[in-house]
Amino acid sequence: MEFWTSHPSAPTRAADVAAVAEGLGWDGLTTVDSQDLSGDPYVFLALAATGSTRLGLQTSVTNPVTRVAAETATSAMSVQKLSKGRMIVGIGRGDSALAHLGRSPAKLKWFGEYLVSLQAYLRGDEVNFEHTGTLDQQAAPVEILGLADAPSSSSIKWPAGIDKVPVEVAATGEKVIGMAARYSDRIMFALGADTERLKWGINTAIEAASKAGKGPVSLKFGAYINIVCHHNLDVVRDLGRAGTSLFARFSVMHGTVSGPVSEKQREIFRTIHDSYDMNMHAREGSQQSKVMTDEFMDGYAVIGGVEHCIERLQEVEKLGISKVSVTGPSFTAKSDEGLEAAAGFSEKVMPALQQ
Repeated sequence: MEFWTSHPSAPTRAADVAAVAEGLGWDGLTTVDSQDLSGDPYVFLALAATGSTRLGLQTSVTNPVTRVAAETATSAMSVQKLSKGRMIVGIGRGDSALAHLGRSPAKLKWFGEYLVSLQAYLRGDEVNFEHTGTLDQQAAPVEILGLADAPSSSSIKWPAGIDKVPVEVAATGEKVIGMAARYSDRIMFALGADTERLKWGINTAIEAASKAGKGPVSLKFGAYINIVCHHNLDVVRDLGRAGTSLFARFSVMHGTVSGPVSEKQREIFRTIHDSYDMNMHAREGSQQSKVMTDEFMDGYAVIGGVEHCIERLQEVEKLGISKVSVTGPSFTAKSDEGLEAAAGFSEKVMPALQQ
């Protein structure tokens, strides 16, 4: 099992953060793409590449609205070339990046078309102009310029000698899981650590792939999981509240809960939806973080001592989840408890599960 840590897109700290993460044994480093809240992810990842030699690098996650597919592809390929093959595009429909532009997540049809175009660009294939994502209200067709000649389609022509950048789709709902099964190189479930919910996600993906003529062997699975490793349950719940509420909201983004849940869980999901304040996104003390019961947190997240965390993650691994993107206290935590929890995970939990 692979374990990836995350850090905000802070370019001045990128190389140092990557060096520490690599030294601690992490398999990869992810960073957000949310233009109003953080720096540019590709600048961060490029600089992180200079501070590491084996560490994987990934957007977690970008979206199809703020960047046209050609731009996402060429940015990712730039990091791929610089890092000698360590880049991954992590993408979803969008959340905070779009909310701070007054928009909700990308429409499903648009998202699916974007994934097809993005994969084509990353393979070096041609993309028809009508699928590039540029709009007539933004710029008129090139024909009005009366050029002697012009491109008849779009493709990225500059790179040479680099491997294709993989695309991983962050997925929660049935339709996005289906798109991820058809168009991505790995599905990253945002369903928590509950094995019943993860089984549902995997079965949904297998069914969608089968309808598209793809066998289950072609699918790769990963998961975003909130993890806090500490012997004091009061401490771990406090440390994990902000991140857990953020990811739990994805399961009820539009008001309907995705995946199997009990009635008690359904009520908590709905309360998170109704109370979510985007101005307090991922922040401690938010109203959405206060509505989760201890029982809900214990089921959705992985929180507890070393042995408990290992046991929960082994259950997840048995389902076929081979990659975990960890949300929780990291080695950059500001509190002593956070640093202790981060050390417990990287020094004791990770080595027990990494291959």
